[in-house]
Amino acid sequence: MYEQTIRSAVECSGIGLHSGAPVHLRILPAPSNTGIVFRRTDLDGFEVEAVGRNVARVSYATSLMKKGVLISTTEHLLSAFVGMEIDNAIVELDNLELPILDGSAQPFVDLIRRAGIRKQRRARSYLRVLRSLELREGNKFIGVYPSDRYSVSYTIDFPHPLIGRESRTLELTNGQYVKEIASARTFGFLHEADIMRQQGLIRGASEENAIVLTREGVVNPPLRFSDEFVRHKILDLVGDLALIRRRILGNVVADRAGHAMHTALVSRLLRDQSSWEEVTANGDDFEAYAPPERPAAPLS
Repeated sequence: MYEQTIRSAVECSGIGLHSGAPVHLRILPAPSNTGIVFRRTDLDGFEVEAVGRNVARVSYATSLMKKGVLISTTEHLLSAFVGMEIDNAIVELDNLELPILDGSAQPFVDLIRRAGIRKQRRARSYLRVLRSLELREGNKFIGVYPSDRYSVSYTIDFPHPLIGRESRTLELTNGQYVKEIASARTFGFLHEADIMRQQGLIRGASEENAIVLTREGVVNPPLRFSDEFVRHKILDLVGDLALIRRRILGNVVADRAGHAMHTALVSRLLRDQSSWEEVTANGDDFEAYAPPERPAAPLS
């Protein structure tokens, strides 16, 4: 397995989910070992790396901050990069928040497909989990366990007739992310909207970029999947765990977690280096690994 980037630049425009501000976004190819780097073109090209040490706000979205410069709501694009196996890219934007587009990762997947994918010469490195790590907070839980592949199991529980307790497991191989997860949209409850807007949130939310739920049903049907809600949580988790900056070889299990716990797991993994090892793949065999031939960039 080798690192990959896009073949050519692609761009899109939209508004931020929480800021409501217009934003233009451009994705550029990047050299091997760059990782994902956000560049604020409205701030003299200031760059913020998509890595765990730059995690900032994590209440209703995952944002990054470096020297006071904010990049907000990164999870959907980062999720698409993982799902499409893009390791290196520069993401330019002219405002603080990425565009929400349709509320899923599908528009970003489509952009990557339009750009094309180019294999690079550097072997891709992986974070192989060696021992279990678990985090609990009340009834919320997230853990990661040793495995030869990257899989995610997520459970949510909302007191709503269309949701309730939903669970889904996904193995991130053979295009399953694009087929099963990428198009699942973010969602919110109409009765919470006013309070959230008073808190400076969801100013850009609409029926075009989110599933809007009343207490009994959906304002803007149909759903794309009967369990679209838990699928979107998997989408978010995959994007948040991209901040490890290495592909995971492990089984991630989450129950009623959320962005704060996702990123807490990132921090815990990066801090507890005895719980994993860094490996590279031999050729295209996903189950055979060897140590890196030369030191990789720092994980954090």
